[in-house]
Amino acid sequence: MTYVFNTLKSICSAGFLVVFLATTGGAVQPDEILDDPVLEERAREISKDLRCLVCRNESIDDSNAELARDLRILVRERLVAGDTDDGVVDFVVDRYGEYVLLRPRTSGTNMVLYGAGPVMLILALLLGFGYTRRRSKARSATERSLSDEEQARLNEILKE
Repeated sequence: MTYVFNTLKSICSAGFLVVFLATTGGAVQPDEILDDPVLEERAREISKDLRCLVCRNESIDDSNAELARDLRILVRERLVAGDTDDGVVDFVVDRYGEYVLLRPRTSGTNMVLYGAGPVMLILALLLGFGYTRRRSKARSATERSLSDEEQARLNEILKE
């Protein structure tokens, strides 16, 4: 019975360790973690949406770059100062530009970029359709413009 109890205890300890390690992933250093778990959770959520400017397509929460560390510390400082989540993101965007967002906002100039692809596709389809229609009309017009004599001569040439 003692053996079974010790085995279960070991399994539970190992399970706790796995769960603990899985939730504390990323590149966040122990000295960066805030004492308040609510603020720390907010900082993690904000950090997941901010791009590391060195690693490009990696969030600052996952990056080991020095600049990412500086951004993580900046986010935590702003949260401790009392900023809202949106206020922290706006502060970072004002400082580094909208490129720092992993998911760019769908407003302003970005709407032009989002809409440009479908508009260009529709424009290309319309131009292609117009080109093929004009070409088919031009071909049928040249075929009709030959006189009977010219058509007979053309048929003789084609037979040779």
